[in-house]
Formats: sequence, structure tokens, C-alpha cells
Amino acid sequence: MSSFVVGLRRFLGALALLLLAHQAAAAEPLAFVGRSGSKLVAAGLTVCRTWAFNDGGNPALQSSPGVYNEKMFQGLDFAVSEAKNHGIRLVMSLINNFKDFGGKTQYVQWARDAGEAIKTDDDFYTNAKVKQYYKNHVLKVLTRVNTITKVAYKDDPTIMTWDLMNEPRCPSEPSGQTVTQAWVKEMAAYTKSIDSKHLLQVGFEGFYGSSTPDKIGLYNPGGYKYGTDFIIGNQVNEIDYTTIHAYPDAW
Repeated sequence: MSSFVVGLRRFLGALALLLLAHQAAAAEPLAFVGRSGSKLVAAGLTVCRTWAFNDGGNPALQSSPGVYNEKMFQGLDFAVSEAKNHGIRLVMSLINNFKDFGGKTQYVQWARDAGEAIKTDDDFYTNAKVKQYYKNHVLKVLTRVNTITKVAYKDDPTIMTWDLMNEPRCPSEPSGQTVTQAWVKEMAAYTKSIDSKHLLQVGFEGFYGSSTPDKIGLYNPGGYKYGTDFIIGNQVNEIDYTTIHAYPDAW
């Protein structure tokens, strides 16, 4: 199995959600992305996590299933190119759990519009058509050939990690042991079948599930279950490392 090797290094990262949106909408989009890279470097940051999606809405990267805005994609190309120029590694998230930038809500709405019997947003994890929409997007992004660097995303060492979903949750099955677990297994295997070089993470916030019931009340915000299981979810063979999203002001 081939891989990228960067040696034993410590990475310090930041979250920059709006690089893609600014590329399409800002008055000076190219300059904005370039300035963002310079600011990250000046702060000593070496990793940036950002979106490889914007589903529905205006402007959208993916306006409907399989229909992409080339200008937006070129904006993402530029962000990847600028990251390379500044020596920054990227963590690229492939969809959002929340409605912002479309997310799983947009995917299930597309399926409803196509005649699928969708009950809740959590059907995102189980409906065959919705899962195929997601797989199609993964394939589209990973095999994208950057119009600036001429390197396919799946072959670009500037990208450090693929992030299956930003902060997955599943209120309808709170244990985290069945619905989201099955989805992670399926989508992790699919993603690695396209790209075995890059690291892969789930995108968890870090909530405990039913595999460690003693930790739920101690560490989960409000003592709630959120439909994911930090322990077993990160034990999926294709998942390379864990993530925790900390919001100390809120929690």
C-alpha cells in the first residue's frame, strides 16, 4: 500500500471554514485565500481544516446530486494550491452533519425530491439513494484534478486527511452502535478504496456512546447520547486517527 511520509512531526492546526465560500463570493477572493495562508503561517500553524463541500444554496459547489459549479471547484483548487505554497497541510471535510452549507439535510431533501420515502434527516445514514449521493461526491472530490497544480486530490500530499463528516450525530439511534457505526464502516472502506494514501478520520466531536456507559454522564455535554460512539467508531479498520472538537465556552 502506498502512502505519503512526512516524518515524525507535530502539527498545529486551525479551522478555516470559509475558504471555499470566500473564493466564490468575496470582492477579492484570491487575495483573501492568500492572506489566510499567510496569517496561518505567521501564527505558527501547519494544518488547516476546511470544507470540500457546499451543497445546495447559492453559491453551491454541488447544486444538485452530481451537478457541480466549476467556478467553485476552481476556488477549492486555488485553496489547495495556496496551502501548498504556504507549507500548510489540509484536512478536508466531505459533508456537514448540520444544515449549514447544505449538509445531510440537503442530501435527504434531494432524495425526497427524487421520490424516496424519507422520514428524518437520520435516514441519511441508511437510505440507499442518499448513501450513493454521498459516495458519488466522495469520488468526485477525491479524483478531482486540480486545475492549477495538475495533481489529483487523491495524489496530493498537501491534503493530509479526509474527514468523512463534520460532527456526525444521529438522535434517532442514540447509542452510536448501529446506524452511524455501520455508515462509518461502509464509507471509510469506500473512501480508502479510492485513496489509500491519505489519512482518514470520521470527524467526531468526541462523544461517548453505549460501549462506555460509565463515561456518558461524566464527559458528554448534558450527559446525553448523541448517536455516535467515540470508542468503537474510531476502531474501524480504515480510520487512522481520532478527533475531538472542543467548545469550552459552550460546554
